[in-house]
Amino acid sequence: MPTLTPEGRKGNFREVELGFTEEMAREEGQRCLSCSICCQCGECISKCGPKAIDLNDHERIHELDVGSIIVATGFKIFDPTPLTHYGFGRYPEVYTSLQFERLNNATGPTEGKIRTKDGRVPEKVAIIHCVGSRDQSHNKYCSRVCCMYSMKLAHLVKEKVAAEVYEFYIDIRSPGKGYEEFYNRLQEEGTHFIRGKVAEVTDIVDDPADRGRLTVVAEDTLARKIRRIPVDMVVLSVGLKAADGVEDVARMVGISQDADGWINELHPKLGPLATPSDGIFIAGCCQGPKDIPDSVAQAQGAAALALSLISRGKIEIEPTVAVVNDRLCTGCKTCVELCAYSAVSFVEEKKTAFVNDILCKGCGTCAAACPVAAISVQHFTPDQIFAEIEGILA
Repeated sequence: MPTLTPEGRKGNFREVELGFTEEMAREEGQRCLSCSICCQCGECISKCGPKAIDLNDHERIHELDVGSIIVATGFKIFDPTPLTHYGFGRYPEVYTSLQFERLNNATGPTEGKIRTKDGRVPEKVAIIHCVGSRDQSHNKYCSRVCCMYSMKLAHLVKEKVAAEVYEFYIDIRSPGKGYEEFYNRLQEEGTHFIRGKVAEVTDIVDDPADRGRLTVVAEDTLARKIRRIPVDMVVLSVGLKAADGVEDVARMVGISQDADGWINELHPKLGPLATPSDGIFIAGCCQGPKDIPDSVAQAQGAAALALSLISRGKIEIEPTVAVVNDRLCTGCKTCVELCAYSAVSFVEEKKTAFVNDILCKGCGTCAAACPVAAISVQHFTPDQIFAEIEGILA
């Protein structure tokens, strides 16, 4: 691989004895900007003011003994590529909401100016709600944030350019403090709210004067008709999904997930921050889609629960746990593989299973699966259960 000498790096990429041409220099610079394979040129060290880059550093693994864990894995946005009828990736003027946020940012590619790819100021902008959410083919749940950030984007468009904004929605969900007032404000600003799903985004226009624009084909359930609206730009309000790798984290700390990949809480109302595993708490979008105020409130609550364990010093656990009869255990390890809380381990010296009382939740899975009935759950033996039934019937 060709490299730059100090002279070549500081100058105008002039050709040196290594034969590094201007074309090669441009390719190397583009490769660096694309964040691909690092060539270890060291330019990033000189450019970084805080001196936070160390090319000689390496990955380390630290092991810590902790009394509680807060899981906050966050989320990822839905990739609209499979929804081909929206034209994402096919038409350059179809953006995801995150891409449009970047376009609005003062440090973005257009310095915060809303412009099309060819530099035009858009006259009409369409914002499509519930992309990837409330969809029987993808995610059936509501992502909770799409309605409000869609209206925020509409407000930013109105603030920066004199464009007509069309919001295509199923229904507006704005239950937060001041949210409904913001919705009313958007209506007063002249944003067009069209209730109905978008069937297609196409480059086929009805009027030759609209050539070069996109056409949004959507149903209008209030007007009871199909509408075809030419626009210069389309923004897809993509929903939220569980973060990549959350299943590995859940397996590691012994907690479960629902069908959509979100982590299950102990109880939706009575234990929204706790999990069935004592000392394991959740916060933010690892539990489900939520906006910033809810995420902040959950984070503070989870931190308070974790600190409460520290202040207590000692905690009480439920006595209903599994116990192993060493005389009957054959060491088949069936219980070890089935335990959802990683409470059962195998002791090589004794060739028997061992139950950790702290981790065990007394679910009875291991007791039911044991082929030789070597495991039982305290206070839930057959004799005790039959005695309770007899007591109720008496």
